[in-house]
Amino acid sequence: MNKVIIQRLPTGVPGLDQLLGGGVPEYSFNLLAGTPGSGKTTLAHQIMFSLATPERRALFFTVLGEPPLKMLRYQQQFPFFDIAKVNQSIKFVNLAADLLDGDFERVLARIAAEVAAFQPSLVFVDSFRSVAQSSRAMDDGTAGLQHFVQQLGMQMTGWLATTFLIGEYLAPEAESSPIFTVADGILWLSQQVQRDSMVRKIQVVKMRGQAQTLGVHTFRINEQGVQIFPRAMLRPDSAHDAAITGNERVSMGVPELDSMLGGGLPAAYSMLLVGPSGSGKTVLATQFLAEGVRNGEPGVIAAFEKSPNQLLSRQLNDLVRSGQVGMIDTRTLDMSIDEVLHDMVAMIVRMKAKRVVIDSLSGFELALAAMFRDDFRESLYRLIAVLTGMGVTVLMTAELEDRYTALSFSSYGNAFLADAIVMQRYVEIESRLQRVIAVVKVRASAHSKDIRFFEIDGDGIRIGAPLAGYEGILSGQPARVAGQGQADAQF
Repeated sequence: MNKVIIQRLPTGVPGLDQLLGGGVPEYSFNLLAGTPGSGKTTLAHQIMFSLATPERRALFFTVLGEPPLKMLRYQQQFPFFDIAKVNQSIKFVNLAADLLDGDFERVLARIAAEVAAFQPSLVFVDSFRSVAQSSRAMDDGTAGLQHFVQQLGMQMTGWLATTFLIGEYLAPEAESSPIFTVADGILWLSQQVQRDSMVRKIQVVKMRGQAQTLGVHTFRINEQGVQIFPRAMLRPDSAHDAAITGNERVSMGVPELDSMLGGGLPAAYSMLLVGPSGSGKTVLATQFLAEGVRNGEPGVIAAFEKSPNQLLSRQLNDLVRSGQVGMIDTRTLDMSIDEVLHDMVAMIVRMKAKRVVIDSLSGFELALAAMFRDDFRESLYRLIAVLTGMGVTVLMTAELEDRYTALSFSSYGNAFLADAIVMQRYVEIESRLQRVIAVVKVRASAHSKDIRFFEIDGDGIRIGAPLAGYEGILSGQPARVAGQGQADAQF
């Protein structure tokens, strides 16, 4: 007996084929299920218009009280809708009148007649729940519905058609519905609301004969239609495993800091730069990206605390406008980390970027939808793993309140995720606030333990000599430095 190879049909929906394991199996019997308004009909139309051709025709049955023209009026707003395919490669048939008396045999006969006449390779039935609800008015109820589903599935398979049933189902109904038993594939769509955030989710519950991506994934319906953002894996398809040895170093754009780090930041490391407001985190991030451009290493920045018009500094604005540094659009609220990572990976691959800045984690968390904030640490771990796995060096900033008496490096408990930590702080010396910087850790590498003064001028950050002869800087007491004016003398 020869092995049967099942062809997989590409859906044309960004991200969906990755979830399905390569596409929809040809001649399969599939269910698009979920709550009202979750995007089932839009998803079905996007798949249909992508697959339908004169050689692979599609038949779309509507079991709704409203005419197909009303539905099509809204679907025409999406670019995937091709009016030239209607009545040529795609035909719409309204079954509402055939279903009025709940006669399944009549509905089945009508479907069979239309299929025989049009000879489609794709068949869609929307909304299949209308058929299920009609079964309740009949004497045989669920038994009649199950017989109908089995007969429909057998006929579609016999006609060599790939079938999609679209239905509004809730979880309790799904457990007892015969449709879920006979379906080859099940896609579950939902809307999750928490506080004032609403996020759409999709899950491949079942897909016979092929491995699918497990878990629940975010998707959006935008002006292009449905776009799915698969949950971040440790290696996206476009990434490669970077050999992180610590031997290759990248410059931070501040020579003294490179020296403190032991010769620069090891390539493909993630660095957490922490400090209070105004301590110079964004300035250092700008120098990090600018140094990369000077060395032929394009960069990407996701600035969550500033709009493009307020972006960082004139220097970085110039780099963004010149195309040497790409900027992720973070103005949309209620995002998921997978959406951000999707945009980052796409831009990194397109620009062949080697450096990424996230400024800042505080703003990043606020930009996420409410339901993602609870899993922020886990999601951030996946994001960092993917980016560093691509060989990208990542710099993240985090704002911390400088309480002097409490030495901490992350308000999220995320410090362990970083391969390196650089701390910026304020110290009080003779009634003046001075900035200091220190390297807290560099994984698997020797580094300076000094706390050093630094200043910010028109050229960026300038690091001075080590802070010496002080008392009480980390204990909350004003520092007393040996020698009048020693703090000023550091520069």
